[in-house]
Amino acid sequence: MSTAGGSPADGGAELETVHLLRRVTIEFGLRQAEFAALHGMHPTDVRALICLLDAARAGTPATAGRLGAQLGLNSAGTTALIDRLERLGHVTRSRDERDRRQVLLTVDARAVELGQEFFGPTLAGMVELLRTFDDREAAAVRRFLRGAYAALAGASLE
Repeated sequence: MSTAGGSPADGGAELETVHLLRRVTIEFGLRQAEFAALHGMHPTDVRALICLLDAARAGTPATAGRLGAQLGLNSAGTTALIDRLERLGHVTRSRDERDRRQVLLTVDARAVELGQEFFGPTLAGMVELLRTFDDREAAAVRRFLRGAYAALAGASLE
């Protein structure tokens, strides 16, 4: 722990960084809730769409079981969530061509468009901010965020 910035116990720079991350997280949650309300959704619906979009970016098949595990929902809750998103036209179900027993979930293009309209300007601003960082600074930000995510994800498993 750095002594130059003070220790987290005395409110040093490290703890300030953690609190700033918490504030960013809260703001993201508020924007997600605002988006959900605007489109007749529950905040969990938005988190589900984010999980599905993350899976698509990673090239990972999105299934109900995986989605439920990510959101901490039981089977009935996951089914109700997917049914709701499908009724709203945000998600489609399709059979996996490699394994017809498996149902894959896909975010509809219109849902992606709605998300881009709402969140796009904010995300673009963040990207522009990151472009002001040199490669080393940007790498440090990514390393911190990956570590923070790992700490949070590990804590929730205990």
